[in-house]
Amino acid sequence: MTAYSDPPKSSFQLSQLIHDTRYRSYTFQAIALVLLLLGVGYLLSNLLGNLAAAGLNISYDFLGKPAGYDINQTLIDYTNQSSHWRASIVGVLNTLLVAFLGCITATVLGVFAGVGRLSKNWLIAKLMSVYVEAFRNVPVLIWILIISTIVTILPSPRAFKGETPDAEMFLGLFAFTNRGIYAPKPVWLEGSGIVVATFIISVIAVFFYRRYATKLLYATGKMLPTGWPSLAILLVPSILMYFVMGRPIGVDIPELGGFNFQGGMQLQRPLIALWLALSIYTGAFIAENVRAGIQAINRGQTEAAASLGLRSGRIMSLVILPQALRVIIPPVISQYLNLTKNSSLAIAVGYMDVTGTLGGITLNQTGRAIECILMLMMFYLIISLSISAIMNAYNNRVKLKER
Repeated sequence: MTAYSDPPKSSFQLSQLIHDTRYRSYTFQAIALVLLLLGVGYLLSNLLGNLAAAGLNISYDFLGKPAGYDINQTLIDYTNQSSHWRASIVGVLNTLLVAFLGCITATVLGVFAGVGRLSKNWLIAKLMSVYVEAFRNVPVLIWILIISTIVTILPSPRAFKGETPDAEMFLGLFAFTNRGIYAPKPVWLEGSGIVVATFIISVIAVFFYRRYATKLLYATGKMLPTGWPSLAILLVPSILMYFVMGRPIGVDIPELGGFNFQGGMQLQRPLIALWLALSIYTGAFIAENVRAGIQAINRGQTEAAASLGLRSGRIMSLVILPQALRVIIPPVISQYLNLTKNSSLAIAVGYMDVTGTLGGITLNQTGRAIECILMLMMFYLIISLSISAIMNAYNNRVKLKER
């Protein structure tokens, strides 16, 4: 009988790093990494050498010194005697505020405009097309300046004064003026934390109830009502706790006093202009993402749903959009990132975001350009990666599950 043995294994040779496809990609990646590290090392060495020659060094001690300037819109307590670090925090919060508000309103506008472009109503489809094409093809900075100018046309606070005023508050609660929007402000008293905690628990309970209803529908075909039960779960416990705790949450309504409104909270004109401009501009791009996602769904899905007796609105919300999310979400992530980074144009209308505080006045006052720019880069990097991670996690949740 002839015995067969495995052929001898060839020894590893350096030429395999280039010619063997198993190792070639690792070789190129290692070379690229080494070149990158060498480049970064050279730049750092050059930077430190130039700083030493000029008698300078990298230090962040300036963050503890008084800022010496005012900020028009703040979410936390701040005075011109606060530190540069606190001024930077105020700028960061202002950036996050306009980015959060902008992403929400841009999404709502984008969904309505994207669905509207596919409407069978000729007028609605054409109006949405004009909106999308007009705002997509004009730079966002121009829209920021245009909307800022439009806001200045609103009546001044003096117009709300007198027995026969030229302007009136909306619902007696909101005042739209050329200085901004004055709105009611919540007043948190003792025990308000319990009411807020109850509301949060109710929101979580609604989520689990709707999730259970969906699972039951898929498993048995039985459809539980979700509208009124969800509303009851959300509101009844919170309202009961609100009265049990002695109504610990009040409302401070703005009132005209002198030449301006007193009380309440003010959304200043720069914030409104930036928020609306970024929302409308980014919403035009999201509308195209929504339209593309809807058109990616086979028309047979619509016809099958219609054959079951569903109306067009239910078909869109229950059949088409849930499937289209798999196509819509990836490009929408990029639009959220663009909106957040475009908020750095806030200084054009005087809104003090992190670019205006840390990258503007603080940089000019202290002369610490390298430190300020590095902090700015790290902030935008962290925010961008966080938004991307959250949206990618949601995208993985709604993507098609293959067996």
